[in-house]
Amino acid sequence: MIKKTIYIGNPARLSLSNSQLVVEKTLDDGKSTTKSSIAVEDIGMLILDHYQTSLSHGIMEALIENNAAVLVCNSKHIPHGLVLPMDANSTYSDKIKVQIAASEPLKKQLWKHTIESKIGNQLALLKKLGKEAPRLEYLMNNVKSGDTGNAEGQAAAVYWAMLFEETEYFTRGRFDMPPNNMLNYGYAILRGVIARNLVGSGMLPVLGIHHRNKYNSFCLADDIMEPYRPFVDQLIVELMQEPGFDCPEELTKELKTKLLQIPVIDVEIGGMSSPLMVASQRTTASLMRCFEGESRKIMYPELK
Repeated sequence: MIKKTIYIGNPARLSLSNSQLVVEKTLDDGKSTTKSSIAVEDIGMLILDHYQTSLSHGIMEALIENNAAVLVCNSKHIPHGLVLPMDANSTYSDKIKVQIAASEPLKKQLWKHTIESKIGNQLALLKKLGKEAPRLEYLMNNVKSGDTGNAEGQAAAVYWAMLFEETEYFTRGRFDMPPNNMLNYGYAILRGVIARNLVGSGMLPVLGIHHRNKYNSFCLADDIMEPYRPFVDQLIVELMQEPGFDCPEELTKELKTKLLQIPVIDVEIGGMSSPLMVASQRTTASLMRCFEGESRKIMYPELK
């Protein structure tokens, strides 16, 4: 079943009734209200993006019991915190033990494959846009174990320069000019999806195979989302190509709504087309098989 992403961007009161999440929302005019409901079991992610939102402990418990992630935005409307289930897998403690015990050679091999997949998808997106990038093809085919040669960084320099070459003065940076704000928002949603599925597959998102920042609680999610980033990039490029599009300094609700399509983007993985949220479940399950010694390769999507 495809789980839904629910976005709360207006003053709202959330309640629970007969296993349904009920949303009473105040509209932009400040007077009119709407009321809607959705089965809690159908929710994959709840995004809270307004300070005047109220919800109970019971709602949080119901969401967690149904393996939903709750993403909380800050005053700048950027996803800032993430709440995840801690017992989404029935053999959680056993699986965490094998994750912790994973050898360095295995993690280096998994990171090599991750970067190969990421660069491969970056290359595929550029080709889809009619841009040839032989340098990326070379880098993809020459990633070393653990990416000790920094093929990822070299590829990024070429990729960003080509992807937004029509956007004057563009440089990729978290706090730089638009469309960086769109990229940041899209990646935050993607990160939440990946983190949710890592927990569902029995892993701790904090223990990365490459990322090791002690201040980062989602190192593994940041690792595994890398080959998925070009799918977010593709959606943003498509939005920017719409007639009359002008990326604002602050993202509008309409633009955020379009970026909320990310979990349901169709991607191809293992020769099959699946929504991104479903595909990433296959990815995280394959990673656990690697930790358990059943496989040596993570299943990643291919951008077509």
